[in-house]
Amino acid sequence: MNKEEIELMGDAHISSATKTPLRADAFEKSDDEKIKNIQYHFGEIMKELGLDLTDDSLSGTPYRFAKMYVKELFYGLNPKNRPKTSTFQNNYKYQKILVEQNINIDSACEHHFLPIVGTASVGYIPKDKVIGLSKINRLVDYYSHRPQVQERLCLQILEDLQTTLGTEDVIVVVNAKHLCVSSRGIKDKNSFTTTIEFGGKFADPLYRNEFLGIIGKSNS
Repeated sequence: MNKEEIELMGDAHISSATKTPLRADAFEKSDDEKIKNIQYHFGEIMKELGLDLTDDSLSGTPYRFAKMYVKELFYGLNPKNRPKTSTFQNNYKYQKILVEQNINIDSACEHHFLPIVGTASVGYIPKDKVIGLSKINRLVDYYSHRPQVQERLCLQILEDLQTTLGTEDVIVVVNAKHLCVSSRGIKDKNSFTTTIEFGGKFADPLYRNEFLGIIGKSNS
């Protein structure tokens, strides 16, 4: 894609699949190899910007940047880092909506690699299995820590939980601010984006509105 085509596309949220687009050889290199390569290339970017890498304040920046990308911001790219999502038998026979809300979202848009910051709220109606509450938070954190499109993030959380819990009765709402909107382009400081995905009983407005009412009350 040439520069003109990229400019014409603008900030369009284009996603061809639910899965994050990864190359077949994405995990052939070790984390240390990736850090070494990114360190070199980011150092070259800094030089192109005219920065003096011999300065004490800047000399370690390429390494810190590379380590941050591989080990922290984008650790969720590697399936080996997916948290264990232990489930338990629903011995209480609980069959109402269970909600975990205001889960921190700390992600990055894949178009500009700028932060996406916000919250996710997740609800489900148990069948045979329930999941530890902290596991939901860890799962959201895992999918957030990769270059993302918010629509895809919402779907990835939903589909993973549906598989883990053995039920379609899951709903996910993500509210987030995108720094690619607030710090560049239109530079709108106040807007945020909301995405919602659901399945099973939540296709019924009765259940969906009950969930939305719960998270709405918590935010009011």
